[in-house]
Amino acid sequence: MSRLYERISTAIMEGDADKTAKLVQRGIDQELAAKEILDNAMVVGMGEVGVRFKAGDMFVPEVLMSADSMQAGLEVLRPHLVASGVKLIGKILMGTVKGDLHDIGKNLVNMMCEGAGFEIVDIGFNVDPEKFIEAIKEHQPDVVGMSAMLTTTMRAMAQTIKAIEEAGLRDQVKIMVGGAPVDAAFAERIGADGYGSNAPAGSDLAKKFVGAA
Repeated sequence: MSRLYERISTAIMEGDADKTAKLVQRGIDQELAAKEILDNAMVVGMGEVGVRFKAGDMFVPEVLMSADSMQAGLEVLRPHLVASGVKLIGKILMGTVKGDLHDIGKNLVNMMCEGAGFEIVDIGFNVDPEKFIEAIKEHQPDVVGMSAMLTTTMRAMAQTIKAIEEAGLRDQVKIMVGGAPVDAAFAERIGADGYGSNAPAGSDLAKKFVGAA
């Protein structure tokens, strides 16, 4: 079956969503375990995308295509994962902070994290602190991820973390932040638990938070 796993990984790396979905379905039809397809093919492919992106051998448009392919495969696989009782490694709540309408970076992190085995709860963009708090109470995530692409919206991250503290929820979650104007020093200054410089780094950080790295 290793050949099929390789083909799925390659289809993800090449950003071929239709082919990825068909190959994943073929694996299901051959009665391969959903978790095996996820771990041995899809996570491997997306992991290689992360390696190439970090190395500068892949660029954002290509990574987005790979992420779409990963999503296409997951749509086929997800019902079978649920039916087999596979436990995901954790749950991440993701949102772009208030005043910021950018979501490409957030979506890339979502895809990388989902590919790594997380359940993702995406609450969108222009998210005010109260909505983060409501979502934490509702979904009980392990990790909260915040994105900001503008220097003018970075302070909304600090405001959101403060609101989470005041709501008595800070000890329940790890908080990671990211975005073009954000850096590790800023993350530390506002009380975040970590900073992801790009999508693969965000995924790696989330895995560390849940002890899966």
